[in-house]
Amino acid sequence: MLIGILGGGQLGRMLALAGYPLGLRFRGLDPNANAPLGQVAELVVAPYDDRLALERFAAGLDLVTYEFENVPGSTAEFLAARLPVSPPPEALIRSQDRLEEKRLFEECGIPVPRCAPVSGPDDFAQALGAVPLPALLKTRRLGYDGRGQAQIHTAEELALAWERLGRVPCLLEEFVPFEYEVSLLGVRSRRGEITFYPLVENRHVEGILAISRAPAPRASTALQTLAQQYVEAILNRLEYVGVLAVEFFVVGDRLLANEMAPRVHNSGHWTIEGAETSQFEQHLRAILGWPLGSTTPRGHSAMINLLGVVPPIEPILALPNTHVHLYGKEPRPRRKLGHITVRADSAHERDELLRQVLEFVSFP
Repeated sequence: MLIGILGGGQLGRMLALAGYPLGLRFRGLDPNANAPLGQVAELVVAPYDDRLALERFAAGLDLVTYEFENVPGSTAEFLAARLPVSPPPEALIRSQDRLEEKRLFEECGIPVPRCAPVSGPDDFAQALGAVPLPALLKTRRLGYDGRGQAQIHTAEELALAWERLGRVPCLLEEFVPFEYEVSLLGVRSRRGEITFYPLVENRHVEGILAISRAPAPRASTALQTLAQQYVEAILNRLEYVGVLAVEFFVVGDRLLANEMAPRVHNSGHWTIEGAETSQFEQHLRAILGWPLGSTTPRGHSAMINLLGVVPPIEPILALPNTHVHLYGKEPRPRRKLGHITVRADSAHERDELLRQVLEFVSFP
């Protein structure tokens, strides 16, 4: 079985590493010749919209998935006309536009922060009337890891921010005074089987995920149930196949959907050592129509991203139940170079291990 992966980053690399024990083979497509997936699999180096390269990439594949949500939707549709593509291109396309993403959430009955489209100066007054300040102005497309957004406190700042963001279509979104952030990974297979991992509590630094703890220490059973209801609605609405990550703001006993990622997700890396079935293996099982594995956690886990700098590895490896994953990427500021996972039998032991790891890790 030969699986094509659109995108050649670390997520694709971890998908391939999870698939080799199952007898699977992989081919990636990425514009970057040094993409991490190329360390472990065949890599077609070409732009995502190069039709000749897409034909070469697709030759002999059994199916296609993606590990990067900014692949052009037209590329996914081009391939879907030739062979199975999972998750469905609609999920990719709607996740690429923040306004379309919010509309999808609302179609599924999921609460979202108040927001309004801003395509130009003619929209400023209406947007400010619909969304209270302070707020965030976000580009509708190509925003991730804190990029493509600006804080707005006054009407004058809205005009300046829109100019600074490149005069592109944006979304003005209310600032939510949330208590903490969580994400839920839901998985739906070709057979319609659905599983969920425990809610994960996430801490971001300058818009980039820094630390995830699973199961989420402050999340109640009721919150887990509510999140599962919301994510299941999306999975069924899109006839989704694969892993879907949805990020939420927690406000009291409410969840407000922030964004979704139609792929394996950074906040699920803990599952490699911390769950019976990793998110990567589960994604492969789902898109192949195989039975889904158990998502039961193995105790309590935490994941720490390595951003911009790789710390000394030896003292970290000396800690018990601690695992290091490096992606083979050239260091640069804010870049995800790897991650560390810790696992323990109790939340207290997990947090103590996390504290010890953080003595060696710095964030931007």
